[in-house]
Amino acid sequence: MLPFKRVLFPVDYSDPCRAIVPYVKDMVEHFGAELSLLHAYGPEALAYSQLAIADPDLPVAAHEHEQDRLRCFAEEMFPGKHVELFTELGEAGAAIHKVVSHQGTDLVMLATHGRGPVRRFLLGSVAAKVLHDLGAVVWTGVGSQLSGPAPGTPYKSVLCAVDETDEAEIAFLAAASLACSYHAKLTLVHVVEPPPPAIEADFSFYKQQVLDAADYRLQDMTERFGVKIPHAVIEAPVADGVREEAVRTGADLIVTGRGNAQNTFSRLWSSLYPIVREAPCPVLSV
Repeated sequence: MLPFKRVLFPVDYSDPCRAIVPYVKDMVEHFGAELSLLHAYGPEALAYSQLAIADPDLPVAAHEHEQDRLRCFAEEMFPGKHVELFTELGEAGAAIHKVVSHQGTDLVMLATHGRGPVRRFLLGSVAAKVLHDLGAVVWTGVGSQLSGPAPGTPYKSVLCAVDETDEAEIAFLAAASLACSYHAKLTLVHVVEPPPPAIEADFSFYKQQVLDAADYRLQDMTERFGVKIPHAVIEAPVADGVREEAVRTGADLIVTGRGNAQNTFSRLWSSLYPIVREAPCPVLSV
């Protein structure tokens, strides 16, 4: 997983995409990683003529046009840097999966567009598809929040958000390794989500036991790995709790797992998508 050796940056030329370029540069330079850019273009790129279907040269011309466009973007955004370029005809999520599968990419960095709560229910969302389908580590940032003059790199404060599953240790080790690499402060949080109000049960009787059990797990995990860091257990909706703790600790990167986001009902029930959407800083999901 770490250190990252091959970074893939999907490009759609949008403002959110351009906003994360400093973060891509930082990650590539920090780890000495190879960088690849990918642009997926749709059938509209072939519409140079009403006779597009009849002209066998148009698909080739469209591909060359998109390659030239991506090459110009690379020269503008990553001057003097060797960058591998990929242009694919088709849906962006499928193109990303194809390149990752064939090139052995271990980190994908992409901007999300922050279009509101409905986005996590749209199966066509590129970010949602990538988070659900890929085995590689995924870095996501809401582009509209990252377009300020001073991006949060290098990272100075990392928040690791874990749950009660086995992947908590994977996320913790990744966060600890990344924080150590950047000499950043590391904090740990477990957000315990209360049951929905519709459930007719007195959760208050069990709440303290649940919170204490979560606190014990965090202490046990940090002690087993010999890492002494501050941690917190919060009762709140998961995305809200992670956001609040990120703000409180001044985190400029959140690290969390996403194994639970890959089950049958993940597109509706996973907490990962709202965490990404609501986070005040980028999210690295492992």
